[in-house]
Amino acid sequence: MSRSIKKGPFVQDALMTKVAAMNGKNEKRVIKTWARSSTVIPDFVGHTFAVHNGNKFIPVYVTENMVGHKLGEFSPTRLFRGHTGAGKPADKKAGGVPTTPAGGGGKGGK
Repeated sequence: MSRSIKKGPFVQDALMTKVAAMNGKNEKRVIKTWARSSTVIPDFVGHTFAVHNGNKFIPVYVTENMVGHKLGEFSPTRLFRGHTGAGKPADKKAGGVPTTPAGGGGKGGK
């Protein structure tokens, strides 16, 4: 469920004050933040935020396309190393169903 329209988007107060002060001075510095849940608003466009991903700060330059999204969406927390290639087996250990029955196989039923 999305946030109520009458409440408006959540933006951390510290981010709002820093961006407002920088807009007043025509200054562009990197703003460090842990507030991944803050919504990107039009005042943020053109600024760079260093968003924490749990390990380090990822620089995020805000463009007009990002307005309405959360800052955390642009700072991935998990490392994706890719799927296995076409020539590599998915699992190296031999297992599964044996091709011959356990009784020795063959014809004749003793």
